[in-house]
Amino acid sequence: MNTRAPYLRFALLALALVALLAPGTALAKKHKRHGPKKENSPLVIGHRGASGFVPEHTLQSYRLAIKLGADYVEPDLVATKDGVLIARHEPIIGDSDPATTGDSTNVGEHPEFASRETTKTLDGVPTKGFWASDFTLAEIKTLGARQTRGGRPTEFNGKFKVPTLQEIINLVKRESRKHGRKVGIYPETKHPTFHKSIGLPLEARLVKVLKKNGLNSRRSRVFIQSFEQSNLKQLNTMTPVRLIQLVDANDTDANGNPTYAPPFDRPYDWTVSGDSNLTSRTFGFFATNEGLDEIKTYADGIGPWKVYIIPTEGGGGGAVHPPTDLIARAHARGLLVHTWTFRDDAFPSGYPGGPVEEYLAFYRLGIDGVFSDFPDTAFAAREIFRGL
Repeated sequence: MNTRAPYLRFALLALALVALLAPGTALAKKHKRHGPKKENSPLVIGHRGASGFVPEHTLQSYRLAIKLGADYVEPDLVATKDGVLIARHEPIIGDSDPATTGDSTNVGEHPEFASRETTKTLDGVPTKGFWASDFTLAEIKTLGARQTRGGRPTEFNGKFKVPTLQEIINLVKRESRKHGRKVGIYPETKHPTFHKSIGLPLEARLVKVLKKNGLNSRRSRVFIQSFEQSNLKQLNTMTPVRLIQLVDANDTDANGNPTYAPPFDRPYDWTVSGDSNLTSRTFGFFATNEGLDEIKTYADGIGPWKVYIIPTEGGGGGAVHPPTDLIARAHARGLLVHTWTFRDDAFPSGYPGGPVEEYLAFYRLGIDGVFSDFPDTAFAAREIFRGL
């Protein structure tokens, strides 16, 4: 059953109505700018591209996201054995069972790599699989990307290649010229502590690519995000581009508020730091006034899970509760707020009007950006909001 169609039809109808509105219609209130001029607000960020339609973190996914209206596309970055930054959601690219839901490549279908499967510790958790850091880029390029979430189209599995960060930047520049608008990149450094432990630190590699492409300035359409803190503090000394502190949690309680359990209780660099002050904290610290004040010293904004803004039961998929004041407190400190993840096929039941209703709830609160698997719906909802 295509549960998305009714909401998309509603969004398209609303877009047509917006087009009829008078030119003087008031737009959404804009907040203080922190980078390039003339950026949209709120930003539509293609989460792993347009991952609701095609396999995530592929050039095809990023291209589609831009075509559907994304202002930025998000490549999660991991390193290959030969130190090249590629786009994968995790350092693990699959396992020996080709039927496993969640494998991001078809590496399990390649018998020549069967001996590469191994167990490593990732953020304190022993994890078995194939690791990007055990493959050269040339070997990675023999693999095909796969859809990682159930219930989504699988006909493209294995047909698209894993891109490098450089290839993504090349694509974004081409598509910007093609569509006559500037599109940005929003890379995430994945598991920086892990990469550092295996001799493949991400930070200098990322900055080197940005410099090579003329993207290492305050006005560049670039955000760098991370769930860890120490690598953002390091990047703050290495690059002037905007930095975003991600804020995670494990689940939600009966009131829809975040709860914490390893490995989603705190940034992993805190866990391994040996600093009792850090190991006594959870991600929730970042949502306090003290935490926001600290973030302001090294970053330009926060990227909290949606439940920090609108508490939602059932792990973020159930009934919704009145919003918190997190956005207002962050804005009072000059911090941007970008939240995640919006999915047309997995929106909270507390929005009977569907995914557009969820976007509108966040837009009304003054959110600065949304990560979406379906950027067309985020874009349509923004047009609706601007026309109200």
